Amino acid sequence: MRAYSRREIAVRLALAAAAAGAAWPGAALATTEQQPSQFSGDELIRAGHHFFGTISRGLAEIVQAATRRWGQPNGYILGQEASGAFIGGLRYGEGMIYTRNAGDRKVFWQGPSLGFDAGADGDRTMMLVYGLPSVGAVFRRFGGVDGSAYFVGGFGMTALAANNIVVVPIRSGVGARLGLNLGYLKFTSRPTWNPF
Repeated sequence: MRAYSRREIAVRLALAAAAAGAAWPGAALATTEQQPSQFSGDELIRAGHHFFGTISRGLAEIVQAATRRWGQPNGYILGQEASGAFIGGLRYGEGMIYTRNAGDRKVFWQGPSLGFDAGADGDRTMMLVYGLPSVGAVFRRFGGVDGSAYFVGGFGMTALAANNIVVVPIRSGVGARLGLNLGYLKFTSRPTWNPF
């Protein structure tokens, strides 16, 4: 029987570990995806000012209300969306999800709604994300109740949840919208017309 040197043993162990990692599908994700760290309220307000422009006081009040209720988010999304409703409605949007230490990604969202709701709007949207274990965990459906009441322009906030992750969309819209609806948003990595 042949005696192996320490170097040969180390190389064989490294190859065996790599083969075991390749055989287990979750191993690659576990090492590359990390949990995002949190953003402070001031950082969110600065990002929102840069994104929304001159709308400052309303944004600061809404971000402060959200952080009082849910704490500090560990991700946020900046994007644009359009929606319309007459009893049943649809919403489509796209943007970027930002994290401090786990990377940034392009995201798309779409979803149906049903309720006492009528109108159409186009929004610049900032979504605060709480409890995000990894960036890829955002790609799912988040359900909730949404209420809108503005004409020409306004600010609104709602909360959507799934699997201990909370998404809080803050919208600054242009249009006319009045109502209350029940629905969900489905986040995807590619655009799709299918809201379901």
